[in-house]
Amino acid sequence: QVTGLTGITAISAGGSHSLARKSDGTVWAWGENGNGQFGNGTTTPSNVRVQVSGLTGITAIAAGTTHSLARKSDGTVWAWGYNGNGELGNGTTTPSSVRVQVSSLTGVIAISAGDNHSLALKSDGTVWTWGYNGYGQLGDGTYNVAYTRVQVTGLSGITAIAVGANHSLAVKNNGTAWAWGNNGDGQLGDETTKN
Repeated sequence: QVTGLTGITAISAGGSHSLARKSDGTVWAWGENGNGQFGNGTTTPSNVRVQVSGLTGITAIAAGTTHSLARKSDGTVWAWGYNGNGELGNGTTTPSSVRVQVSSLTGVIAISAGDNHSLALKSDGTVWTWGYNGYGQLGDGTYNVAYTRVQVTGLSGITAIAVGANHSLAVKNNGTAWAWGNNGDGQLGDETTKN
């Protein structure tokens, strides 16, 4: 059992760190913290849970490889940790061991974090993304890194999202699944291995 944790309503596992959301809307982390992925103002690892600083009213969490995301009840998204490829979505490449707001993003109902990119689903059924894009995992028709959110092109009516290391998935309201990004092992499910 993870020590000292009760009232947990959501969990997420990253590369070497874990996140948990309590019923009171606070977020707790443990494991590796070399990039500030705990969000507690340090880069010190911990084998017991520590609280993410300054976060309340959290309704969803997502742990990437070396960064973390949280969605607040007001539909805004907050991020912390590694930021070399714009994973924090705040227009910089500066890592942060405390939460920063993902720029110009509201109305979010779901989040997902990958290796070096992230996805957000808005209440209008559109999908927005930011971070590394070397495999086209941002789905904006380019291979350019995005330091602030960009819209995934050609997608509407989305009801669910998921992110792998370097690929992305979405489910439409008609039950179909859509994928983009790295396909070297066939992870896009389109019967090819073409990105």
